[in-house]
Amino acid sequence: MKQPSLRQIQYFIAVANAGQFSRAARELSVSQSALTNAIKQLEEIVATPLFKRHGSGVSLTYEGSNFLVHARRVLAAVDEAVRSPGRKRDGVTGPLRLALTYTVAGYYIPPYLEQFQRSFPGIDLQLTEASRVAIEDGLVSGSFDLAVMLTSNIVDQEGLKFETLMQSRRRLWLPSLHPLLSQSNITLADVSREPYIMLTVDEASNTAQRYWNKTAYRPNTIFRTSSVEAVRSLVASGMGVTILSDMVYRQWSLDGRRVEVVSLADAVPTMDVGLAWAANVELNRAALAFREFMHIGDQ
Repeated sequence: MKQPSLRQIQYFIAVANAGQFSRAARELSVSQSALTNAIKQLEEIVATPLFKRHGSGVSLTYEGSNFLVHARRVLAAVDEAVRSPGRKRDGVTGPLRLALTYTVAGYYIPPYLEQFQRSFPGIDLQLTEASRVAIEDGLVSGSFDLAVMLTSNIVDQEGLKFETLMQSRRRLWLPSLHPLLSQSNITLADVSREPYIMLTVDEASNTAQRYWNKTAYRPNTIFRTSSVEAVRSLVASGMGVTILSDMVYRQWSLDGRRVEVVSLADAVPTMDVGLAWAANVELNRAALAFREFMHIGDQ
C-alpha cells in the first residue's frame, strides 16, 4: 500500500490551516498547481475526499478532520525525532514555572508539553493556568518564568517582552444549512442580523468588541458563555452564529452535529499565540530551552 509523503502531509496541514489553496501556496512558497496535485494524490492514497470545495475556499470533510489530527501527530513525531537526541545531551535541569491561559492550555500547548518533557527530562515543569491579568502580574513580579498566552491580548507592552508563535484566523461559525452558507460574500453587517453566541473566556468578548466597534454594527448577542464547547453545541443546533479562531474550531459538536465555517469579507484580526516574559529579567536555562523548543516546533 502506498504511503503519503511528508511533503503531502505538510501541504495538507497548510491548506487545512489556510482554508484556501492559493493562500497555502503563498505561505509555502510553492505553485498552486503543485499544491493542488499533492493534495489530489493524497486523497487518492487515502481513498476519500479530505476537503470540501466551495466559493470562498475549502473546508475539511469529516474524514479530513480525522486525518488532520493524525497528520499533526506525524509531523510532531518526526520533528521530535530529529531534534530530541541532541537536546537530551544538553543536560538542562531545574524548575520552569510556566503560565498558560485557558485557550492555550486546552487547544494549543498539550502536544508541545509532552514532547518537551521527553526532550528535557531534567526540567521540573510547573504549570499554572491563569488569566491574562494574573499572568502579566506574575511575570513582572517573578512568580512565573515564562508564559504561553494570547499575545494579541497583552496590555503591559513595556513590562513584558513577547513573541508570536502562531496566528489563528477568526472565521464565522454557522450551523449546517444556514442561509448565509449560500451567500458568496458575508460581512459583519450580515452577521449583526443573526442571533449571536458570545464566548467570554480569555477576554474573547473584549476582543470581539474592539473589531465590532470599528464598524457601524454590533452583534445581536443572545447568550454569553465561557465554554467553547457550549458555543459549538449552540451554533450546531441552530441557536445562533459566532466568530471564533480556527485554533478552537472543530467540525462536530459533542452531540454529533456539524458546525460550518466560512471566511468574512470584513477584516477581522487573528488570534495570536506566543511566549511572554518579564522585560527586565534574564531567562534561566530551562526557560531558554523551552523558548528555543517552541520556535523549532512551530517551524
